[in-house]
Amino acid sequence: MDAKIYDLYIDGEWVKTENYIPVFHKFTGETIAHIAKAEQHHVSTAVEAAHKQFKQDTLTPFQRYKILLKASELMEARRDEMELSLIREVGKTRKDAMNELDRTINTLLLSAEEAKRIHGEMVPLQSTEGSENRLGFTIRVPKGVIGAITPFNYPLLLSTHKIAPAIAAGNTIVVKPATVTPIATYLLVAILEEAGLPKGHINIVTGAGSQVGEWLLDEPKIAMYTFTGSGEVGRHIKERSGMRPVALELGNNSPNIVHLDADLTLAARQTAARSFHNAGQACIAVQRIYVHESVVQEFTDLYVSEVKQLKVGNPEDPDTDVGPMISEKEAARTEEWVQEAISQGAKSLMPVKREGALFYPAVLVDTKPEMKVVCREVFAPVVTIIPYSDLDEAFEQANDSEYGLQAGIFTRDLNIAMKAARVLEYGGVVINDVSTYRNDVMPYGGVKNSGLGKEGPRYAVEEMTEERMVVINL
Repeated sequence: MDAKIYDLYIDGEWVKTENYIPVFHKFTGETIAHIAKAEQHHVSTAVEAAHKQFKQDTLTPFQRYKILLKASELMEARRDEMELSLIREVGKTRKDAMNELDRTINTLLLSAEEAKRIHGEMVPLQSTEGSENRLGFTIRVPKGVIGAITPFNYPLLLSTHKIAPAIAAGNTIVVKPATVTPIATYLLVAILEEAGLPKGHINIVTGAGSQVGEWLLDEPKIAMYTFTGSGEVGRHIKERSGMRPVALELGNNSPNIVHLDADLTLAARQTAARSFHNAGQACIAVQRIYVHESVVQEFTDLYVSEVKQLKVGNPEDPDTDVGPMISEKEAARTEEWVQEAISQGAKSLMPVKREGALFYPAVLVDTKPEMKVVCREVFAPVVTIIPYSDLDEAFEQANDSEYGLQAGIFTRDLNIAMKAARVLEYGGVVINDVSTYRNDVMPYGGVKNSGLGKEGPRYAVEEMTEERMVVINL
């Protein structure tokens, strides 16, 4: 396989650098690409180009709509290329790659529609004495240059969730994709420009996040930062961004509650299917499953039976359900956490097995709240099953976390479902499905250390625009 060279992309031009970083096939380990390593002056040039393009204000809302719509059509026509890229650079199975591509195309369509829907509202100034002759309304205006930093696990979809709403809102973008999975962003930008996006609207700078990210934070002409990644980095961005707004989608250790009245077959099937997709490397992947003690054995048997049917291996095999993790280092870290839990009294209902970057699904019982596999974000194909006797106890344990992105609960009782919606301290509560459920149209974001702001095209457009008050003295 020939390794392609990807330079920086600044103001519509390919820019070479002195050093390049290899990108590896996550299953075979072979080098599939080399990406440019940016220096600080490259970042400054990219931001200046984006700022200059923003000031020209050349695209109408309808033009943005047409560009994003065309991009969705072009991506649909290139499914094979896009899917294969995700399989190779991320290690996604074909099933997961197809799902990510479907969602990306839909996110482009949703963003296209939002470009036409940006609106303000009337403000009843005449209801106040002395303002009888004044007319008031708001408009929404784009913020300017958006600095976007994207993660490795959904490099196409999550780049689109930042880039497409930014375009729809009338902004320009400087994006830094994850160093280990940058190709998807390059393919997305190529499609957008073929769809008619003027040069300079999107600029790509690549390199180590600890360097390039810092340089982006140094740029005063960036009006807003949007980041998906670790809590540690998210907090740093918030501290350094000053008065500029940030949208942060950080971590989670998703709880899912299976109550005694639940449809256990449904719960087992859904939790097993969504515990290990993308090798467990999803912020809202099922991690903690709290099951009422009266049904915990029945549920566990059903769950393990489902997990045993999953095929682990080469992600290019269409039958594979669980592919490699992003690196052997991360797989080894996962193995260490599982073995540490076992040494402290936990039991694994599946053989603990690792082959390089492949980590086979692990199902743990008899865990303790302080174990890493319970209280921290494992971000790997590892699940714990924890019994409870009282529902309020389950809610309390689910909330006993620094995170708060999404949670799930299975129950047939509407009152219990609505109580869960009220008391679970999460940005999203999913009833009779797992925490992993995400429709790209919905507002997606967390509380506590899971972040700030919302994604989803409509909500991202609101984050990426300013509300401006207009008063006319008649």
